[in-house]
Amino acid sequence: MMYISPYVIEPLFHKFTPIVDETLENGIRELMQKAGIRVSRVFQMDASKRTKHTNAYFTGIGKVKRIILFDTLIEKMDREEMLSVLAHEAGHWKRMHILKQLLLIEGISLVVMYIAFRIVQSDYLLDLFAIENGTFFAKLIIFGFIGSIASFPFSPLLLYLSRRYENEADRFSYELTNSAQGMVSALVKLSKDNLSNLYPHPLYVIFHYSHPPVLERIRRIKGLLVGK
Repeated sequence: MMYISPYVIEPLFHKFTPIVDETLENGIRELMQKAGIRVSRVFQMDASKRTKHTNAYFTGIGKVKRIILFDTLIEKMDREEMLSVLAHEAGHWKRMHILKQLLLIEGISLVVMYIAFRIVQSDYLLDLFAIENGTFFAKLIIFGFIGSIASFPFSPLLLYLSRRYENEADRFSYELTNSAQGMVSALVKLSKDNLSNLYPHPLYVIFHYSHPPVLERIRRIKGLLVGK
């Protein structure tokens, strides 16, 4: 899928064109080369026809690996801000955050599937809800319902790991660009576009936030500058 998606699936929904600004493209290539990442192409995507949000991402793998910039990102951010955002994404790639999360989720899935297999083999769920003549599909529905409730207390662990990865990527962006201002100003614009809550309740962050609150991220990035 990672090989096929950039050429077959993604073009079904969006139009991808080369970046017009050659200076920006050269800056991106130099930044990625500095990070030790080889990128085949750099494109902009017509995201503005569906959203006003700004974003950038890596797609593909190996020789089909490419960088995609939302046209909204190019319109709303300056060169330093865009390079900081891309350096952040490069941090996820270089620190292998995606691979680590995939391995963790696959390991958890293996355990959950084994538990589901053992429970569905028995009639425990049917007896629990006093269901007579229950089917295999009824057991699956009940297991899914109970599983969603049972898994909720464990969600903070995965979200904490995600927030930690985001902080690592922010630090990588600072070290790669040697600039804090670009990422700080980019975060301000992103939070404005996404209508982010600047002061979320700490408990809500623990149970729902995959990214640290924007003000916390800005304080950490400025702290890196002070530490230097």
